[in-house]
Amino acid sequence: MDNRESAQEWQKLGEMDLNSAEYLLNMKPMPVEIICYLSQQSAEKYLKGYLVLNGTNPPKIHDLDELRKLCSNLSETFEKIADQCSDLTAYGVQPRYPTELMLEERDMRQALSSAKRVRDFVLNLAPEIAPKEQEQNRSSPQDGPLS
Repeated sequence: MDNRESAQEWQKLGEMDLNSAEYLLNMKPMPVEIICYLSQQSAEKYLKGYLVLNGTNPPKIHDLDELRKLCSNLSETFEKIADQCSDLTAYGVQPRYPTELMLEERDMRQALSSAKRVRDFVLNLAPEIAPKEQEQNRSSPQDGPLS
């Protein structure tokens, strides 16, 4: 499997996590913690996919700030999603364990928004990661890298 195919595998997993998070929005009660976790997981997989595409073996970490810094070594434009990565990092571990982390619906909505922003940023920077049908759907200018 070449770098592009490996990156596309990461993308598929990231998209599944995001789709799963959105599907859970209809549950009652809404699993806010799980949606935040899946949002973080999606962003993590998109960042790792970008690294793989560019020949870098991603480290086995969940810290999106660190992954973004590694991506920034390849393209300085990753600085534009620093806030989204910082917002999502805490959800990679904390929601999976019984802690005092109190998440509300607005936190969950922000997590989903941040995950979509990371996804859109990566796919616009490296459209070859996306399957052909997604590549065509992402060609709109408003989804371009953050200005």
